[in-house]
Amino acid sequence: MSSTGAGYDYSPTTFSPEGRIYQVEYAQKAVEGSGTAIGIQCTDGVVVALEKVLVSPLLMPGSNRRVFTVDHHLGMAVSGFGADGRKIANEARYAASRYRENYGSSAPVKMLSDQLGGLLHAYTCYGALRPFGCAFILAGYDEDTKKTSLWMSGPDGVCLKYYGCAIGKSVQAAKTEIESKKLTERTCKESLKDIAKILHLNHDADREQDFELEMGWICAESGWKFKRVPQELLKEADEKAKEEVDEDEEDSDEDSDDDDEDED
Repeated sequence: MSSTGAGYDYSPTTFSPEGRIYQVEYAQKAVEGSGTAIGIQCTDGVVVALEKVLVSPLLMPGSNRRVFTVDHHLGMAVSGFGADGRKIANEARYAASRYRENYGSSAPVKMLSDQLGGLLHAYTCYGALRPFGCAFILAGYDEDTKKTSLWMSGPDGVCLKYYGCAIGKSVQAAKTEIESKKLTERTCKESLKDIAKILHLNHDADREQDFELEMGWICAESGWKFKRVPQELLKEADEKAKEEVDEDEEDSDEDSDDDDEDED
């Protein structure tokens, strides 16, 4: 028997005496151990970004992507097991293409988010399956209402709409930064540097491997289509974020040195 689940973790259909489903909790732990992903509903659109940890120095830049284009008006970022995330992205693409084939129009963002949430939940309901070890952030543009929206779901399949959200390793710290910097009150372009800074601040360079920054957006700047943030803007935001993080660390070190001198 498992030392933690006490036998109640053999199936996602089994509740423990405390009402817990251990396999769903294990899947959530897989997400918590992965890179942080952030989604922001800005004043003029939506931005999604994540830190893709480089598991090997031999890994080519741009490979094993975690930000996916689902349809021209939809995109997503996934955190957790990479293979599970690609499966969810492929399911989203298939659902969007079937909707367009059947109805001749773009799939509504809410409908697709509900469908993906239902798929994640279904994998917690059958003993022959296991929950997906990933979570997703979905960004889209509704051509009827002319509005963008942001949705997020974890392995349990609960899919909700947000102004700002985060998944992955440093969720609470990222949420605090999103709220304190009031990123939802800025434009997508204005928020790029601060989003990159949040990811750099919450990345432990001493204990973790380097990471590659990925960003996607859907706004007037992208023609209301989900696209990757242009490389020049991404690079500029990344470099400015690194500079500010380094400056903050230097200021912090100077303050601590001054405190030590005062004590002496």
